[in-house]
Amino acid sequence: MTAYRQALRNDDLSNTPLASIPPQLQPRPPAKHISARTIWISDIHLGYRDCKADYLLEFLSDIKCDTLYLVGDVIDLWALKRRFCWPAKHYQVMLKFYELASKGTRVIYVPGNHDEPMRHFCGQLFGPIEIALEHEYTTADGKHLLIMHGDAMDAYINLSWLTRFCGDIAYNFLLFINRWANRFRKWMGRPYFSLAGLIKSNIKGAKAAIETYQNEAMEEARRRGFDGVICGHIHYPALFEANGIRYANTGDWIENCTALVEDYQGKMRLLHYSDQVQWQEDLADSLVASHVA
Repeated sequence: MTAYRQALRNDDLSNTPLASIPPQLQPRPPAKHISARTIWISDIHLGYRDCKADYLLEFLSDIKCDTLYLVGDVIDLWALKRRFCWPAKHYQVMLKFYELASKGTRVIYVPGNHDEPMRHFCGQLFGPIEIALEHEYTTADGKHLLIMHGDAMDAYINLSWLTRFCGDIAYNFLLFINRWANRFRKWMGRPYFSLAGLIKSNIKGAKAAIETYQNEAMEEARRRGFDGVICGHIHYPALFEANGIRYANTGDWIENCTALVEDYQGKMRLLHYSDQVQWQEDLADSLVASHVA
């Protein structure tokens, strides 16, 4: 734990104008623990070299919630098949899930496409952890939401085999750039930043695919009588409402290090948690301010 992270634990900076806070003292939640009714995380990809397990471990140690949803791709069996990678921190993340469940947090695991074999155990318990193909959730303010990983929406994104193959190569290259860029930023004393996410969000084809995914996920929720959908899969955190349907994507722990958090009044917010910890709207404002400056 660095000195500035500890300082942010002890000092409430929530009412301090963001522009007046030094870059090394970016705001984090004022309380030591992130207290919530429900928290959703997804696309952790344990077993993959770019998994940010160190940040995730700190996050899991900071949270206190009634329910924790793991919305798919918790373990990356695809990556493990190509190359075995299982550092101690990846194992510690799994133990942390068990610890939270054993201490009273309801932990619900909705498998994704990278951990698809776990779908064979839907309706069963994995120790104290519930496994479900999908889940229905009612927010504190009465919204009825569909929770799914979201890989079923791939059917609506028409990509050829060659495009998918090139996409995988390009994405791995983006993560390579992201990895080395953040090593350089850390050496320069700068906070973690998802360069891969920035590049991806500015590529025309990727933007179109993301918008198609979002629209189809919301339509799926509407067709089935839900007020909205919570999903993961595309590693693009988002939270908005359109035409009366709520869309929430939890992001990931490879590029963005984000979680979706609901308080006891039903308000939902996205939290970015790395070496800087901010609510997503505050982080967006700070990025805009830095570009303007």
